[in-house]
Amino acid sequence: MSKYLLNKFLFTVDRDPDLVERYREQPQATVEWWEAEMAGALLNCHSGEATTWLRFDDDERAALTGHDYVRLFELGAHPFLTLTLFIAMFERDHAEPLTFQKEYARKLGHFALPYPDIAT
Repeated sequence: MSKYLLNKFLFTVDRDPDLVERYREQPQATVEWWEAEMAGALLNCHSGEATTWLRFDDDERAALTGHDYVRLFELGAHPFLTLTLFIAMFERDHAEPLTFQKEYARKLGHFALPYPDIAT
């Protein structure tokens, strides 16, 4: 597991409106593509690099493809990265302002200090 890789995925997808839409509509395909094509390139790795830190583990992949931001937080994804990305993807589905942000807070409300380690 690489929290850095997980956070890098969230960060890079959130910064590209086309990738946000792609991830919203086709999460599994987007995760597979990003892992295969972008992970090594963004991290300046030599072609053919095959270390485990360039691949998501099964738990990370399931959380990413399932848009499971609670599980991502449990795995150590940075909460600001998950919040900004998931706002971009799902805020439009809610009629009232801040409804998604309140849902996010409610779903993460069972966590108490100390929170999962988000250091990379």
